[in-house]
Amino acid sequence: MLKSLVERAIHRLGYRLVPIEPLSALPSSMSPPGAFLPSVPIINVVDVGAMFAGDGREPYSALRDAGLARVVGFEPVAEECEKLNRRFGPPHRYLPYAIGDGTTRRLHVCNESMTSSLYEPNTPLLSSFDGLEAVVRVVREVPIETRRLDDVPEAAEGDFLKIDVQGAEIDVLRGGPRLLARALVVHTEVEFAPLYREQALFADVDTSLRASGYGLFTLDEIHSRTYLPLRDGDLPPSRRFRQALWTDAVYVRHLFELERLNPGELARLFVILHVSYGATDLCARVLECLDAKTGTATAKDYRAEAITVERVSASTHS
Repeated sequence: MLKSLVERAIHRLGYRLVPIEPLSALPSSMSPPGAFLPSVPIINVVDVGAMFAGDGREPYSALRDAGLARVVGFEPVAEECEKLNRRFGPPHRYLPYAIGDGTTRRLHVCNESMTSSLYEPNTPLLSSFDGLEAVVRVVREVPIETRRLDDVPEAAEGDFLKIDVQGAEIDVLRGGPRLLARALVVHTEVEFAPLYREQALFADVDTSLRASGYGLFTLDEIHSRTYLPLRDGDLPPSRRFRQALWTDAVYVRHLFELERLNPGELARLFVILHVSYGATDLCARVLECLDAKTGTATAKDYRAEAITVERVSASTHS
């Protein structure tokens, strides 16, 4: 969510952020998943920190738009939760729960709703960077009951877990071991610097997910800010934004041992990776494993189509 706020601030100054090979959805010229599967499963999405940022770029948005997702989302800011239910409606459902460690915590409500957190903003560090502290100012603190993911029955069948909770990622993960044992993909925001006091950082989240059987597949663009007293406009684009602060990380269960997944899991994983990420190389590997288990022969056709599409795309942009 910080990404959307930073982009708005940059745009007001007359600049724009140029991503370096960001995560992308399926190329429009690739066939839909039904061309490679006898039946296409609906993906159960669990969205922790579901506040709508206004850009429609949730990692599962392509699945939802294609009618291939059923979303259960959690957003503790009641008015934001109501907006989500009005905007998307059935079969999607959003609940006003704070997902965490199951204890009573204090929610630090900030001047920009999407920077609110169960953790106190690290104001001295935020103040070291151009444009950050101004959007992470606490306006009030309220006690809030948190719930563990595994204690919420609506989340029990999740295939695709998305987390965006401003520093509380490790609390969400530790409260959901049963969900993690079932889910196939985790897409989570992670921080490289303690933007919130006592928060877990990328290394902690990575260790936790690897212990749960997940492997790191990819990172989205790494977001940075300029150290003050220099400001963004003082530096040429090639030398702007050096300090790595946060990114989105994508994890896949049994990534390096895909044969451990059953056919149903492989089919759901293929749909997620194909539609949400356009990850044609890994999708081909998933289909190879599925072919080996079911006696089908779709991986070869998929791989041939992917190579053709990528070559056409490369020639178009050359």
